[in-house]
Amino acid sequence: METVGQIIRAKRESLGLLLRQVASHLDIDQAILSKIERNERKPSKDNIIKLAEILKLDKEDLLVQFMSEKIAYEIVDEDCASKVLKAAEQKVKYLKSNLIKH
Repeated sequence: METVGQIIRAKRESLGLLLRQVASHLDIDQAILSKIERNERKPSKDNIIKLAEILKLDKEDLLVQFMSEKIAYEIVDEDCASKVLKAAEQKVKYLKSNLIKH
């Protein structure tokens, strides 16, 4: 399974874009983008959305990868990680149906 950084790097390279070109569109230093691609730094949600546009990636797919990775890193060392994910899924359903007014 690829990380967000690996997905970004592979797509950037397949499009023939340089780090500095993409970093310029994001208004960040190319060293920061390089760290994101190497999974040494986590991008912001805004940067993920911009990267999806720049790299012609599906925005929802990239956001799912980004958010799931954030959650995974948060709970990876917990013995009850699977239970946490199941409980979180139920909590999201509850919040969507009971608390969040559309």
